[in-house]
Amino acid sequence: METPAIVSREEWLKARTELLEKEKELTRARDALNAERRALPMVEVAKPYVFRGPGGEAGLAGLFEGRRQLIVYHFMWVREADEGCTSCSFLVDHVGDLRHLNDSETTLALVSRAPLDSIERFRRRMGWQVPWYSSDGGDFNYDFHASNDEAVAPVEYNYMDKATLEAKGLHFFAQNGQDGHGLSVFLRDGDRVFHTYSTFGRGPEVLLNTYNYLDFTFLGRQRHVSEFPHHDRYGDAGAGACCH
Repeated sequence: METPAIVSREEWLKARTELLEKEKELTRARDALNAERRALPMVEVAKPYVFRGPGGEAGLAGLFEGRRQLIVYHFMWVREADEGCTSCSFLVDHVGDLRHLNDSETTLALVSRAPLDSIERFRRRMGWQVPWYSSDGGDFNYDFHASNDEAVAPVEYNYMDKATLEAKGLHFFAQNGQDGHGLSVFLRDGDRVFHTYSTFGRGPEVLLNTYNYLDFTFLGRQRHVSEFPHHDRYGDAGAGACCH
């Protein structure tokens, strides 16, 4: 691999300050985009969803744990292996101390279309403390387009229908019975719950701090998110991607 040119400190500083202006432009653009995201209209969620967690059954409002905001990460489950997707696991590995979110009136929760016993077993294996609920047997994943089954609802992922997904070569997400990853955000006003935002595909990528660190480096990201194994399988020659 060809390395960057070797130059004087003065030449490097000139190139660095030119890049700094572009970085500042990106920061300002991101701030403006975040403001537009917060200004999006919202939709009331009236359907009585049921989730199962270690504490028993709960409705969507129960997932807020008394706070005003809820971020749900739609965690893909690999039924053939009865374990979590490597890409989704890679993301959850980056979740820090939840007290920072919680003190900002925000709850983070994982939701998977998987049996609760399997979820709990995998969560213990990974050592995670994030609240994780099963939506298995319900419509939540389908209604928020994190799972597809034409018998339940028309195929849609990342705001694309089946024909568009297939035309773009995204056949994986167009399959019947297939889960996708994504993130949905909700706001609670008393007993009323509203859906404010959802993102899929590369949308949640900003949460991958390994990538954020590597983006500062010359070698960069080096591999696709699906190529990172479960964190307890580094060094295992058979470890690899378990999903898309």
